[in-house]
Amino acid sequence: MADIALTYLFDPLCGWCYGAAPMMRRLAAEPGLAVELSPTGLFSGHGARPMDEGFAAYAWSNDQRIAKLSGQPFSEAYRDQVLAAGGRFDSGPATLALTAVRLTAPEREWEALTALQKARYVEGGNIVTEAGAAAVLQGLGLDAAAARLAAPDGELIAENQARMAKAGQLMAAFRVNGVPAVIVTGQGGRQLLPANALFGDAEPLIAALKAA
Repeated sequence: MADIALTYLFDPLCGWCYGAAPMMRRLAAEPGLAVELSPTGLFSGHGARPMDEGFAAYAWSNDQRIAKLSGQPFSEAYRDQVLAAGGRFDSGPATLALTAVRLTAPEREWEALTALQKARYVEGGNIVTEAGAAAVLQGLGLDAAAARLAAPDGELIAENQARMAKAGQLMAAFRVNGVPAVIVTGQGGRQLLPANALFGDAEPLIAALKAA
């Protein structure tokens, strides 16, 4: 059993979460650290909104800051086919897709999140509909999860709601207003990791976590 547990609060449509992805994958691969994905649903339901021209311009400007800080790519395909295409900014389908993976192939949930982010930010693909998110899962060979997403049943819906509720409780307990955020649980109890730590050097962070 890992000594240090990290609960990763995120949203699959959060550009800053995409920027933090290299650090989170590095932490998840480190012996002695256990990282749990905890989707918040921050940009689903009441948090969803139209992708209008003003919001698209704001998002692209913000994405350029993230790219400079993290080195993560935001492609012209994303700008043209996602931001400029209009439609919805709604993380509900992608969040449900991750929960479908959690129920059918939990060891591949990180892989699914990475693929969903790549599909949007690099390939300019659609992950804001069930069909679009299911296509990403099918591309990974996660056919069982894709089938669950295409016809959500009571178990999938309940599990998805439970995960978002748990994340919401943690956000409230630690007064977290946005994502990404990481809750560290170790011998000294639970604490909120400073968000800027996710965009720095991994090795000093790992050393600090293990020393906590």
